[in-house]
Amino acid sequence: MAVLSSGIETSSEEFSQNCAAMQIAIDEFRRAEEKVLAKAEQAKEKFRKRGKLLPRERLNLLLDAGSNFLELCSLAGHKMHDDKDGSGAGGGIIAGIGYVAGSRCLIQVNNSAIKGGTISPAGLDKTLRIQEIARTNKLPIITLAESGGANLQYATDVFVPGAQAFANQARLSAAGIPQITVVHGNATAGGAYQPGLSDFIIAVRGKTKMFLAGPPLLKAATGEVATDEELGGAELHAYEAGTADYLAEDDADGVRIARDVMRGLSWNDQIAQRTEKNYDEPLYSAEELLGVVPCDSKKPYDVREVVARIADGSEFQDFKPEFDIQTVCGFIKIAGHAVGIIGNNGPITAKGANKAAQFIQLCDQNQVSLLFLHNTTGFMVGTDAEKSGIIKHGSKMLQAVANARVPKISIVIGGSYGAGNYAMCGRGLDPRFIFA
Repeated sequence: MAVLSSGIETSSEEFSQNCAAMQIAIDEFRRAEEKVLAKAEQAKEKFRKRGKLLPRERLNLLLDAGSNFLELCSLAGHKMHDDKDGSGAGGGIIAGIGYVAGSRCLIQVNNSAIKGGTISPAGLDKTLRIQEIARTNKLPIITLAESGGANLQYATDVFVPGAQAFANQARLSAAGIPQITVVHGNATAGGAYQPGLSDFIIAVRGKTKMFLAGPPLLKAATGEVATDEELGGAELHAYEAGTADYLAEDDADGVRIARDVMRGLSWNDQIAQRTEKNYDEPLYSAEELLGVVPCDSKKPYDVREVVARIADGSEFQDFKPEFDIQTVCGFIKIAGHAVGIIGNNGPITAKGANKAAQFIQLCDQNQVSLLFLHNTTGFMVGTDAEKSGIIKHGSKMLQAVANARVPKISIVIGGSYGAGNYAMCGRGLDPRFIFA
């Protein structure tokens, strides 16, 4: 492979301006996340009086010490529905990928410190997405549950997706993907089926309240009077109903048991293991990406400048470099893994689409994962474009993307418009992950 040489002048005014503009955007994003954290922190005293840990404290206990946690969809539903000020962003759920007992897992935590952990329509969409990520990447799911269920203001919006979430749980279990749930508090009505459909259920003594109908509804419907503990307490589910597989003494103990269960599954024995690090870092710092990508998305730049900062040793094997310069394809390695890159240096022409389709099929045949770097205004239009067969060749590219069986990841590093987004494996073409 050839080593890419960067043409970016990191001491230039343009580079500094790009860095500053990108940092402003990142800071705005982080402030939005911090607003949710601050809102949850306000409930700390109330949780302590109840003998409970805050949702993120439970999460931190669950994760392996010193390991990373990749949070996903942190601002789902930001200022949508009843989230007027942005403090309820995330849809009532904290979710992401982290290590538990040495195994990479997908973790979701009901954010019960905000609005009782009720799930908004955006939160339910997030759940469905999380389940899809678990399925395609074969990741065990650990849920730290405490929720008032779906937000009934939006009952018509969540009714059908709610059933889809339950169906997904059943299918994940059938596919051999473990699901572990710790019930830290309420799990009522439809919310009771989430732990019920899990493979391992841990109830917390004196805290778990898991039932289809709570005391008020029970009395109204049947006239029966019962306390929430009598209806669905942890001991009932451990000693009588048999719903709970383990009985924990408190939140921390419940998390400890979940870690023990995950450890006992020996999940790492069932998946391919990474070898020791034997690859070179890129020659250029990833931090420079802030200045490489223009703050004005209409301004062109060479996608190879991005590749040089993510590829091992900044090495790149350019595929058909003379055949259409606007669609860049080639092979790199990232952390030792072979990856096929498809990037844009402008609109997608008929030749570019043809080149990309061939390259995608080659990667698929050779089990090489695909990384799409979006920066395109879409497919080329006009009389010349039509004469070149843009519809036919664009369709070939779409077919290649749709039928590729290898892992696909998309990163939006500029514009991504119209059918160009589709061809570059946008959300509708089922990438395993899409980042922006």
